[in-house]
Amino acid sequence: MRVDGMYYDVIIAGFGGQGILLAGNILAYAAMKEGKHVTFLPTYGVEMRGGTANCAVVVSTKEIGSPIIGSPLSAIIMNHPSLMKFGNHLKPGGLLLLNSSLVNPKNVLKREVELVPIPLNEIASQLGNAKLANMVALGAYVEKTQIIKEASISDALINVLDERHHTMIPANLEAIKQGRDFIRDL
Repeated sequence: MRVDGMYYDVIIAGFGGQGILLAGNILAYAAMKEGKHVTFLPTYGVEMRGGTANCAVVVSTKEIGSPIIGSPLSAIIMNHPSLMKFGNHLKPGGLLLLNSSLVNPKNVLKREVELVPIPLNEIASQLGNAKLANMVALGAYVEKTQIIKEASISDALINVLDERHHTMIPANLEAIKQGRDFIRDL
């Protein structure tokens, strides 16, 4: 699904510690660097790691009226509680990118969406680091939607990641590439 210019939004949701907010922040920063209007609204439970976390990212070629998304055009769902919370709110015809490592696609109740199950944890584990599942998801999402250019993610990683984590940039880029390739191979 590609939305040319105008407006696109996504809810990214999962457990704290899955890099949910980082993925959203990278997407938002990359879109901003491309000159698009962007909002990034993170939300997380008080327990942080292991609790719930989600963020809403809106990307548009026009000014954005509100960062709040009632019925998103798309969602990246990393765990079952997030599917239960956000899965039924997607707009008809919307995109649901689902972490099939942790969520059975049969649990998706809303059938009028484009369901893309991806074994994110398995792909990340094959790369040697299960914590890269968020970057696999980001790569898949960017390839599927074409919301930003993949090259913009490299700049975003450098600027969003704390300098002490810059040694992880090559691994993050490889995870993003694996997500992209998964979508291309569908």
